[in-house]
Amino acid sequence: MGKSKLLLFVRNPELGKVKTRLAASVGPEVALEVYIHLLQHTKQVTQDLPVDKVVYYTGGINNNDMWPNTKYEKREQMSGDLGQRMQSAFAEAFLEGYTSVVIIGSDCLQLTPEIISKAYQELETHDVVIGPALDGGYYLLGMNCLYPQLFQNKQWSTEHVFPDTIQDLQQLHLSCCLLPRLSDVDHAEDLDEELLRDFGL
Repeated sequence: MGKSKLLLFVRNPELGKVKTRLAASVGPEVALEVYIHLLQHTKQVTQDLPVDKVVYYTGGINNNDMWPNTKYEKREQMSGDLGQRMQSAFAEAFLEGYTSVVIIGSDCLQLTPEIISKAYQELETHDVVIGPALDGGYYLLGMNCLYPQLFQNKQWSTEHVFPDTIQDLQQLHLSCCLLPRLSDVDHAEDLDEELLRDFGL
């Protein structure tokens, strides 16, 4: 796995700037608590994976946060929409010589180290690997070279993202492996009962 890289797209946990769709129903304070919980889960899932890791921030790099500098490189996301920012991060990794690159966000409490490891394994025999989310997007995308079309002409944060991406793969004649379908946390109903109790909901 020496040429494998994991890209993590995160926001700095600032009141009123994270989980805005969730905040609409539970308030910005609880939304921030939920987001910090999601970040901690994502760190726990990724910190011991035997791949190079880089955290891409929006809103400035924080060198003294929960992501240990010994395990995570830190960079700032480029400007543009989500597709442009992801394409730029993938392009950087491939320019640096990586051959298997996977990106995740910090919204999926069902994500496990085993699922991410399986993504890298599947990239040995597939062009692309996708972890579809229940809301019609995806929680993970991996590829072994840059396919810019996957990041273009998408209605980000809608249920069209995953089906439109599959359509692109078919047009490009790329082989794809689908990982288990998991739930992203964007709304209060995405939290399980235990978490709802933890956050007083």
